[in-house]
Amino acid sequence: MTFYIVCLLLFLTSCSTTTLIHAFQHASFVFTAIRPSAEKRIAPARRVVTTRTPPAAQQEIRCRSCRCILDKFPPLYSTSTDTTVPNGSNSSNDDDKNKNRDDDDDDHSRNKVSSSAFDTQSLDFTMGYLNKHHREVLTKFAIAFTPLGVLQAKKNAFSGGSFTIQDATVVDIWYPKGPPQQGDVSCSSSYLELEVTVNIRGAKDPIQTEIQRVSLDAEPNIETRGFVNLPPIAAAPSMMATEDSSTSTNTIVTNSYNPIDDFIRRLNRLCLIVQSPSTTGKLIQLGFQIGGSKRSLLKEDLYLNQVPHNRYVRQYFYDMASQATLNAVIACSNGQISNRMKITSLFPEMNPSMDSYRIGTLLELARSIAITLAEQNLRVRVCVQGSMGVGIFTGTPKQLSGAATLLQRMDWQSGPGEENEGMVGDYINFGGVGKEHVVNAGMNGDDLEKSVFQDDVFLLLCPQSMVGVDASIMGALMEMVGAAGDRPVILINPDLSDKASSQGQQNIRGRKERMEFANSFQTIHHFQNIYVSGTSYFPILGAVFKAGHNDPWVAYQRRDLQNNEGEIYVPILSTEEQPDGEMILNTFE
Repeated sequence: MTFYIVCLLLFLTSCSTTTLIHAFQHASFVFTAIRPSAEKRIAPARRVVTTRTPPAAQQEIRCRSCRCILDKFPPLYSTSTDTTVPNGSNSSNDDDKNKNRDDDDDDHSRNKVSSSAFDTQSLDFTMGYLNKHHREVLTKFAIAFTPLGVLQAKKNAFSGGSFTIQDATVVDIWYPKGPPQQGDVSCSSSYLELEVTVNIRGAKDPIQTEIQRVSLDAEPNIETRGFVNLPPIAAAPSMMATEDSSTSTNTIVTNSYNPIDDFIRRLNRLCLIVQSPSTTGKLIQLGFQIGGSKRSLLKEDLYLNQVPHNRYVRQYFYDMASQATLNAVIACSNGQISNRMKITSLFPEMNPSMDSYRIGTLLELARSIAITLAEQNLRVRVCVQGSMGVGIFTGTPKQLSGAATLLQRMDWQSGPGEENEGMVGDYINFGGVGKEHVVNAGMNGDDLEKSVFQDDVFLLLCPQSMVGVDASIMGALMEMVGAAGDRPVILINPDLSDKASSQGQQNIRGRKERMEFANSFQTIHHFQNIYVSGTSYFPILGAVFKAGHNDPWVAYQRRDLQNNEGEIYVPILSTEEQPDGEMILNTFE
């Protein structure tokens, strides 16, 4: 027996590969000829086919379909996939099953698209834009928010470069049409699905890819350094007030929130976490193109360097501030925001530090806001602070000089037969700053049969302190806010900072309490131009804008069109908190 085995080994080593293949084929043919009935007794064979879907085909399928169809294909980092294809009559049954499965997947895909904030066209456009222009940011997302980033940090702790995330592309985006629930940070709520490419040093197949999901409310991995976490975006209110442009009247209607705006805000938060602030402005422009509300889009051809401004430019700022105020008052009545609010509108005619300051523009803004609120059956008291100081050092700030008298003498269209007949004196009243100017419901002392209606909203024009003794507005303002209770108190262009004073009245004593009180007022509307320096107001470089209480802060850069055909404001930065000057200038192009 040993002799035959040795001879067989010598024969195999001396023969070529082709000779061996022919020998085995001949042996198989002889065996079949001798035993013709053996095949009948053997169970039907199952042919095993090894397939691997090309990466290009998988990329195309991911861009056009949903996650459930992706599950039918092998992950790109696997070496092979064994798919069993039976012979005989079972193949037709399997074909029917696969067809039914494909039909179910198509139905699920259609249901997903119908419940998504994106339609097919906007989804393809968004993914194509992100993959073409922001792959570096997507790679940072993979490092900061996926388990691959943790794995990279651990593997590179002892040997740098052993595991590297090289690239990432978006293959799917999911964001629901309805507003997400407060605190819901699950992947099923809203996410980006990334195809991440990694390089593993020393592996048999060093370039591998894997599918990872990034929640739009994700927090950065603790193991990955260099990323600072930011608070999650608050759940957007389901309703807000807007003016019905389809009618000639100032009818206020409600509409649902825009999911595209909310998606862009959450995506911008991730960009700020991975330290890519310049990307946020481009994503704001993306939101304008794919169906965003454009509430943060500034009008073209404002020409704010031309003073006095055109009437339509002033009216544009009046309308924005009035609508933002009305939305904030409605939100306050629903308990969504605090009753302490402030409006900052500092275009050139409203900026008291510039020689273009016009007090008439300030009064017109106050009139527009007051009338907008009064048209909703709200009683508004417009307040201007009185004289402050001691002895001969008594007076009012120069910005408000004569404002109280002019406010009552200006044309309110409230006379008999006019548009706002009877509004002044009933729905709109005037007063100063202090608790004695807060009117509550009750009976008139002189005429007991005449009832007195309480003020619903308090509108304060430019409250500010003065230089000198007993010239701080903070005491009277605190008392007035306390007496107003939960009714909205809205400050227009306030300056609640301390001024120089003797005996440390505005510099040392109670400074912490005054700062906390000043910071308790929430910004519901903001517009301020950006200049080269604090003493030069030409040319205008851009603007910082916040459309409403629930809108982000957006910094714009002013750009002139070719051949003096106009000017536009291009968004360059978007944040949830007011950006500082250094951050804005770093994003300027």
